[in-house]
Amino acid sequence: MVAVGGQRHVQRRLQHSAHHPGRPGKRLSTDARLRSELALCREFRIPHSQFKGVGTGTWTDRDRVKALAYEDYLRGSCPQCGTRESDWLDEEGDYLEAYAAVTHKCFGCEEIAMKQREIPEGRSGDGMKVLLMPASVLAAQQVLAELTAN
Repeated sequence: MVAVGGQRHVQRRLQHSAHHPGRPGKRLSTDARLRSELALCREFRIPHSQFKGVGTGTWTDRDRVKALAYEDYLRGSCPQCGTRESDWLDEEGDYLEAYAAVTHKCFGCEEIAMKQREIPEGRSGDGMKVLLMPASVLAAQQVLAELTAN
């Protein structure tokens, strides 16, 4: 149940969004926490109000507005690097050096790449995937396999 003051806030926000249709608003662009919350909501396919612990789990108008705004936000982001054109431009539209490309070595990815080289070409390698498993789990599986084989 939403408190009376909270209900008024929701209605004001809905009225504001009705005056600016198709515009997700500045908050989504500047609020990393809201984007993180909406990303989880998207992944688990739940309304934001349910994530926040209010409501019955049904999608409210506000939940739908947020979900649609988040989808619009994602469409405006590069699928590879995740930046938006507005990240690279200042208020006058001039280029900013907002990010610097750096290298980073991921040892997990290195392990995967080395193991992928062992997958045979052709039909015998079709469908084979490489995944990371904690070494302790692999060792336990190997011990179990040895014990059950004897």
